[in-house]
Amino acid sequence: MSYSYSSIHRKQPVTDTTLNPAAMGTFDQSGNYIPRKITERDASFADEINNTFVEIKEGKLVAGTVVRITREEVLLEIGYKTEGVILARELAIRQDIDPNTVVKLGEKIEALVLTLEDKEGRLLLSKKRAQYERAWGDVERIKNEDGTVEGHVIEEVKGGLIVDIGLRGFLPASLVELRRVKDLAPYVGQKIQAKILELDRQRNNVVLSRRAVLEATQRESRDGFLVNLKVGEVRKGRVSSIVAFGVFVDLGGMDGLIHVSELSWKHVDNPNDIVKIGDEVEVKVLEIDGDRERISLSLKATQQDPWQAFAHGHAVNQLVYGRVTKIVPFGAFVQVGDGIEGLVHISEMSSHHVEAPEQVVTPGEELWVKIIDLDLARRRISLSIKQAAEGGELAPEYRDQFKADEQGNWVGTDDATREAAWGDMFQAEGQPNT
Repeated sequence: MSYSYSSIHRKQPVTDTTLNPAAMGTFDQSGNYIPRKITERDASFADEINNTFVEIKEGKLVAGTVVRITREEVLLEIGYKTEGVILARELAIRQDIDPNTVVKLGEKIEALVLTLEDKEGRLLLSKKRAQYERAWGDVERIKNEDGTVEGHVIEEVKGGLIVDIGLRGFLPASLVELRRVKDLAPYVGQKIQAKILELDRQRNNVVLSRRAVLEATQRESRDGFLVNLKVGEVRKGRVSSIVAFGVFVDLGGMDGLIHVSELSWKHVDNPNDIVKIGDEVEVKVLEIDGDRERISLSLKATQQDPWQAFAHGHAVNQLVYGRVTKIVPFGAFVQVGDGIEGLVHISEMSSHHVEAPEQVVTPGEELWVKIIDLDLARRRISLSIKQAAEGGELAPEYRDQFKADEQGNWVGTDDATREAAWGDMFQAEGQPNT
């Protein structure tokens, strides 16, 4: 014996089937049957039965309880004379999913009536289209309020991602992060928040931006960060990027810039010579521009000023050992300390007349010079080769290595030790500028 779909799932009103002669009519004395007269109660009886079922129409939203789940469909009890059928493809925006992952037995859900009776006698419903109708109203309201939507990324497509927000929202690749992302695959399955950029119901077009949410969050974080940041304080940070004009440091709330001139007390040609991306550094806050959201930092301000250190340990008329770094028409620059260069004017190169500095010194040459002027305010040191040849007091750092007797002979160390000491000094000071 075979059964049709409707015979299995169609529900019939329960009535008392016991025959009651009085209810059917009466008989006269001759035994003739007299039918009962039709009354108003009879006319309303069928209506009462029909009124026990909800009224439904195609395109109407109905609510019901899930009573059966199979791989192909879900049955929904909606208070009608037959259960509604939601085919698997009408459960969610995402296709090829197990209905058990979308609904549960006993769960109350909303569905849209597609057709009252298909060719198989089924009442067809759609959960995803009900969500679609509700979602459009919600999405339009959220956009008008400049709110945020939330949904799972369900698919990677050309140029971006598809996000299930009750509708299929398109998230362009350029708007996924603050910076463009090349590989979008890791985002599939993630729940994200986004702003609505474009909304066109007629074209079924929804364009989203996750970057807008990230930017708003970043602005809030920056505002709070800037309120607590003070000029002059020292903060720890991590080098996030390096450019020709300086280094950006992540301070934990936003990035600040160390200009190349603030990287070191020495001249810096390439910031990569000083720091690397990922390095942890300690910096001083020089300036905060809240309107432009810019922070100026200094690395060298957290380090000892070599000029201060040099001036503290040296005095005019002392002898220091140096290396010629550069020759100019009016003299030569000599490195005498870490980041410290002084000028030997051409007139201080020799007791004889000198036509050109190259006649006396060459770049890279190491020699003794005498400090004849030390101007800390202007960061200038004047040196003399000529006066160094006349002798004088050694600077403190050389006294242990270079002691001389009354006849001028070195004592206390041998030549090899002194050579090693000179090398150590200049190695610590770095290579000279050329």
